Amino acid sequence: MKVVVFNGSPRTGGNVETLLWEMLRPVEYAGHDVVKFNLNEMNIKPCQDCGGCEETGDCVIKDDMVQVSEAIRAADRLVLGSPIFFFGLSAQAKTMIDRCQSFWCEKYVLKRPIPGGPEGRKGLLILVGGMKKEVGIACSGETAKAFFRTVSVPQHETVSFLGIDRKGAICGHETALDDVYRAGRRLVGLEGG
Repeated sequence: MKVVVFNGSPRTGGNVETLLWEMLRPVEYAGHDVVKFNLNEMNIKPCQDCGGCEETGDCVIKDDMVQVSEAIRAADRLVLGSPIFFFGLSAQAKTMIDRCQSFWCEKYVLKRPIPGGPEGRKGLLILVGGMKKEVGIACSGETAKAFFRTVSVPQHETVSFLGIDRKGAICGHETALDDVYRAGRRLVGLEGG
């Protein structure tokens, strides 16, 4: 099974990254093929709304999104991790998602969705926010849902943590590491749910 992971946090070694790597422990141990993207270190230009993808489903901008798109096509499982900034996903995550407009055109205009493959396609969203207001999870979750459905991921789980701000604070959360570890197991079918 091919698992593609997007780290949408700009903070190296931060809470989102800690959760992503803990989530991956059972996935990698089970021998699944994992591809990781640290979006903050990538050259991904924002969508220019140029319409270049409307007839072909291919983005005309050639930058690091080319390798992201190839990985999305080949994935059985997609994982997106992001901090919640101003009730939304990080700019790094949102820029990548906006560039998936070409997938939207391919699926909804050209009627060529990404095939599901023998394992189907599933997703996992991991969110961390400093505020304690649920609206950040709701807003970020709706954007992530649009992303997942656009790239033909019909179902995804969301694991979220609020009131976590300081770098490393997630390690002091009572259940966070276990929660994402088990979510990783569920993602690849090692645990029911």
